[in-house]
Amino acid sequence: MILLDIKNLTLEIDISSGWVKALDKINMVIHEGQIHALVGESGSGKSLIVKAIVGALPNRWRITADRMTWKGKNLLTMSPKARRKLIRKDISVIFQNPLESLDPSLTLGQQIKEMLPSNQFTKTWFWQNNKEKHALAVKLLHKVGIKDHQQCLTSYPHQITNDVVQKFMVAMALASEPKLIIADDPTRGMEITSKTQILKLLARVNQVKSLSVMFVSHDLLAISSMASYVTVLYCGQTVESGELKQLRKRAFHPYTQALLDSAPSFRKDLPPKSPLRSLDGSIPTLHHLPIGCRLGPRCPRARKECVATPQIRRVHTHFYTCHFPLHWEAK
Repeated sequence: MILLDIKNLTLEIDISSGWVKALDKINMVIHEGQIHALVGESGSGKSLIVKAIVGALPNRWRITADRMTWKGKNLLTMSPKARRKLIRKDISVIFQNPLESLDPSLTLGQQIKEMLPSNQFTKTWFWQNNKEKHALAVKLLHKVGIKDHQQCLTSYPHQITNDVVQKFMVAMALASEPKLIIADDPTRGMEITSKTQILKLLARVNQVKSLSVMFVSHDLLAISSMASYVTVLYCGQTVESGELKQLRKRAFHPYTQALLDSAPSFRKDLPPKSPLRSLDGSIPTLHHLPIGCRLGPRCPRARKECVATPQIRRVHTHFYTCHFPLHWEAK
């Protein structure tokens, strides 16, 4: 069953030089029970896609799409009230910066108890409900690896370390029993033990509860350990998507191959102390976006045809947008 279906999502932002396309015809499909990874370097537009899905973009920005649906319901034509209700019930988000996502005037205990759905309570009197809420909150904190639950529940966001606050955000995401969790780089800044714990937790709830996960990150090693399908972004454009095993075995787009080559864990033949491959240059700013394929100025295979925007090509379940893909012989 298809949960989230996005086709040709375009986001335009008004900057000093005029309107620019921060997202340009993004395509993505997330199925029930799937772990779908969204990959790209910083500035590729991953967080903008997350905010577009949950409706957290400023009103002055222009957003259009041929199709942007949740279980067949059009998210773009939905009223703000109906969309908030849907997001609260079915979609949870773990944002990059937890301190900016939490209310600084409420304790963490008050905030996680607000997220608990009423159908989880069996008692009728409010003091009995409060006791159940507390027990459920403690259970969630223990599940994500927070052992000192009392200190966490009675503290404000700024009084807890970033590592614990990020785990708390994962607990809040699980509290509402959603159909989809959007994890926007949830392990950023975590030490390896905590990172492994969070990744295993997300993988476990995916397997046990058939919970779909949209994992947004540039950490290819973390993605490869849990995701089954991946969408690769560059500068606001979808460049390639397909099953992770197939992309690792044979990438079609030069940017995808560059990402894989930059990760030593994916290169078994790499001798010790060897330099890692990387693309020259850096990702362009919104003020200086290239026309056509935005990778063109950095691409080793670029030709004059790349000034035109490449069309989506398909090989079985593998999609890519490139005029001169890697599986073509150089002419």
